[in-house]
Amino acid sequence: MTGIRVLTGDRPTGPLHIGHYFGSLRNRVRLQGQGADLFVVIADYQVLTDRDVAENLQEYVEELLLDYLAVGIDPAASTIFTHSHVASLNQLLLPLLSLVSVAELRRNPTVKDEIAASRQARVSGLMFTYPVHQAADILFCGADVVPVGQDQLPHLELTRLLARRFNERYGQLFTEPEALLGEAPALLGVDGRKMSKSRKNAIALGAGEDETANLIRRAKTDAERVITYEPERRPEVSSLVLLAALCQDRRPEDVAEEVGDGGAGRLKAVVTEALNEHLRPIRARRAELARDRGELRRILCAGNEKANAVADRTLGAVRDRMGMVYS
Repeated sequence: MTGIRVLTGDRPTGPLHIGHYFGSLRNRVRLQGQGADLFVVIADYQVLTDRDVAENLQEYVEELLLDYLAVGIDPAASTIFTHSHVASLNQLLLPLLSLVSVAELRRNPTVKDEIAASRQARVSGLMFTYPVHQAADILFCGADVVPVGQDQLPHLELTRLLARRFNERYGQLFTEPEALLGEAPALLGVDGRKMSKSRKNAIALGAGEDETANLIRRAKTDAERVITYEPERRPEVSSLVLLAALCQDRRPEDVAEEVGDGGAGRLKAVVTEALNEHLRPIRARRAELARDRGELRRILCAGNEKANAVADRTLGAVRDRMGMVYS
C-alpha cells in the first residue's frame, strides 16, 4: 500500500461502536501501517442529510476524533479533517454537480434507502447531492482507493463516472478511484437487529467495562442450549460467537465448540471477558487523550490545514482546466 492514497471517514452523529471498530477502524489502522497515505474525513456537513439540525456537533466531532486516535490512527501519518473547514473541497461540489443529471441522482439506490429511512418529514436538497459531495471528498485528495461496503458501491461508481466525465469534457485531471471491499463482520446489536447508533443497540468504544457487561447480558439469543456457529440459522448467537472470536483472533467455530453446552449465560460471559480485555488498552488511551481537549483541537487544525492545501491545489487545477483563471 506504500504510495497509495486512501479516503475514508464517518459522520459525527454519535459515539462509534464495536461494529465500526471491527468493520472499518481496524482496517484503516492496518492500511496506515502498510504505508498508505490515509485521509479521514469527519463529515460534519453530511450530518444534515437526514436531519433538520446538527445537534451536539462539537462534542460528537471531538468524540469521533478520540475514537480515531485511541484505535491507532496517527495524525502524524494520516490526515484527519472536517468538511466544514475545507472550503475548496466544498466549492468543488459545484462543477461536479454540473456533470450529473437530476434523474441520475434520483436513481441512486443508496439515496433511495436513505430517504426511506429518513426521520425528516421532508427531504432536503442535500440528501440528493450528498453522493456528489462524497465524490468531492474522494476526488479532491486524489484517492486511489476507497474502502466501502457493498451498499456504498453506487456512490463510488458515481465518483468514477464524474471523474471520467470531467476528464472527457475538460481534459485529463482525475484518477478513477478503486473500491476496496471490506470483509466487515456482520455484528448484530444487542436487540438482534443491525448494530446502529440511531437504534441505541450498540456497544460504544468508549463504554465502561460494567456498561459493556450489562449490554451483553441483555443481548438477544435463542432457546437452544448448545452453542453453535450458524450465522444463517442462529444469527443472534452467531454474532456473539463471532465477536468473541474477533477479540481473541480465533475461528468462531472454535469459540462455539469451547462454550458447548454452557448455554447463553456462558457464551455471554466469554464475550464480555474477551471484549473488555481486547478494548482495555484502547479505552485507556482514549481516557488519557480526553484529558487534553486542546490537543484534540490542535490535531484537527493541523489536519484541516493539510487538507486545505491539497484542496486548494485541486480546485486550482479544476479552474485551469475549465478556463476560469483570470489573473
